This record gives sequence, C-alpha cells and structure tokens, in this order.
Amino acid sequence: MARIGIDCRFASALAGLGTYTRSIVPPLLEYLKDHDCLLIVRSLDEEWLRCTPTSVRVVLDAPHYSFSEQLLLPRRLKELSIDLLYSPHFNVPLFPGVPFVCTVHDLTLHHYPNSAGRIKQLAYRIVMRRAVTRAREVITVSQFTQQDVQKHYGVWSHHVTEGYGPEFTRLSTSTVQAVCSSYGLLGSYFLYVGGSNEQKNLQMLIDAHKASSTDIPLVLVSGGKGLSSLSLHDSVHLLCDVPHYDLPALYNGATCFVTASLYEGFCLPILEARACGTPIIAANTTAIPEVAGEHAVLVSPTVSNISEALSCPPNKADLPDAQYSWEHAASEISSILTDALKKTV
Repeated sequence: MARIGIDCRFASALAGLGTYTRSIVPPLLEYLKDHDCLLIVRSLDEEWLRCTPTSVRVVLDAPHYSFSEQLLLPRRLKELSIDLLYSPHFNVPLFPGVPFVCTVHDLTLHHYPNSAGRIKQLAYRIVMRRAVTRAREVITVSQFTQQDVQKHYGVWSHHVTEGYGPEFTRLSTSTVQAVCSSYGLLGSYFLYVGGSNEQKNLQMLIDAHKASSTDIPLVLVSGGKGLSSLSLHDSVHLLCDVPHYDLPALYNGATCFVTASLYEGFCLPILEARACGTPIIAANTTAIPEVAGEHAVLVSPTVSNISEALSCPPNKADLPDAQYSWEHAASEISSILTDALKKTV
C-alpha cells in the first residue's frame, strides 16, 4: 500500500481551482481506497471535507505562491513518508523531495500577464517549467492546454477533462423563478459567469451587447479587480458574491450563456450551462470549441460578430457527453497516479 498525499490547499477558493479540487478529490479517494491517502488542507473546518470519504487530513497553513510553502511543504511530506504527491495545480515546491503528479489547467500568464509584475511572471515561469519537466506525469484538462504545454515546454501530458456537479441540471420553473426574482431578474436575460481578468474580454462583451438590437439585458456574475475598469450601460446588471447553490437556477433562467473570452484552458461555466439546458454564444477561441457543443454559436471575438449573435440568439443546447463527469475524470487520474507509483519503485 502506497501513501499518496493530495494537496487540497486550494479547496477553500470559491471558484476555479477551488471548484476543481473540491469536485475531483472525493471520487478520487474512492478509486484510491487501496492506498493510504492523506489530504493536505488549510483547515479541518472546511465544509467540503464533510462529504469526503474517511481519510487522514493534515493541516498545513502555508499559502500558495509563498516562501513558507517552499520550506514547510517538503518538510511535511518527508515527515509523513509520502510516496507520491498529487497536486491539482502546477504549484509544486521547487524541491518537493518526493515524486509528484500535477494538473495544469492553462498557461494564462504566458499569454495574458494581467497585472502581474515581472518578478511574479518570472517566478510563475520558473515554477511551471520545473513542475512540468520534473513531474512523473502531467495532466491537462483540454486538448488545447495539452498542446499549449507541448508547445512551450516540449512535455507530453494526459488529457483528462473536467466535469460538472449533479446540481447543474434542468430545474422546475418555480425553483428558477424564486431564485431569479431574488436577484431582481423577472424576465429574459443573457448570462455571463466567470472572472474579470484581461483575457475574459468583458468590456468587448458589454460593448457588443450595447451595439446589438436586443432588448434582453446582460447579467454578469463575476468578481475581481477587473470589474472596477468596466464601463457599463443601463442594460447590464452586475452580480457579485453569488453563492454556488444559486448558479444552477441562474443558468436555467438565462436565454443564453455568453462569453467573449479570449483564452480558456477549459471554461467550466460553459459546461455547467449546457448541463442546465442553456444555449451558448461564445468566442471561437482556445479550448472553448471543445466544450461548447454542436449547437453553440461560436464567433470571432469582435464587437460586430458578438452583437450579431446576441441579436439573434440560438434556442438549442447540447447536454454534455458522458466523458464530462468528475467520476470519469477521477477514474482516469487514479490510473495515472497508479502508473506514476510504479515509476517510483
């Protein structure tokens, strides 16, 4: 029986890597039940831990991208006699002291540094290069990211898609109306769910909506520093701090899910929208065509193209294929980890 450490410190984040970690770890533990798995967490009080199978939880209050994690995490891994570390992110200490497998979700900072200074960009590239070149195995979440990693680092990786939770499904009209009305949404609306960083291209989406002939308002469920620089108009409604449990109803009530994003390693909100039966309008960029489905309207990200799509939105959606499940992803990752353990012998 091998001892596998799983770095769950990102699980407390509301979205993105937090969603991925909270979703992939519980089914992964079921597939790895023949091994001794230790979860490395920031706190034992995190609510998601109540839904995980019984396993040892190790507290390490060392933030990601910190000097302390470079010292404390390798020391703790050694003390725990870890045979293999799985990191659901590329952020592995430069000298972890144990073999590891990591998941790379995207190479965003290679293409869109946003507000990251030169030192942060340099540190990011050093950590990324060392992770993907020293890992026993590398996992990527889309064919696009797989190709991006190959292009920049010459490293082959396993393509394992993300999934969506069972809460993302078609809901009753009464349930949808109750949630939507609590946000003041009493009719049709276009919905964007995601971040506000540079690559999300929110201002173009807003401008395209203003230039379109539609009278359907645009609802942005977002957060982050990028919101402060946006120029909104009267038919745009910004919702911040929306709890996860309200998202399925907001997807269900939307005329379409819309995004003008220029760079996505996967784009989980598109998958969640599809699972709720919501049509898709999106930019024809990066990993989006892999996830968007047959009936999605994909356009070049320009104001004129997006405004035209908004003026005549699609009314069909494709439910996600069976491969897009956390159970399926966990099954594949468990096999990858098992193979990696054989390489450490």
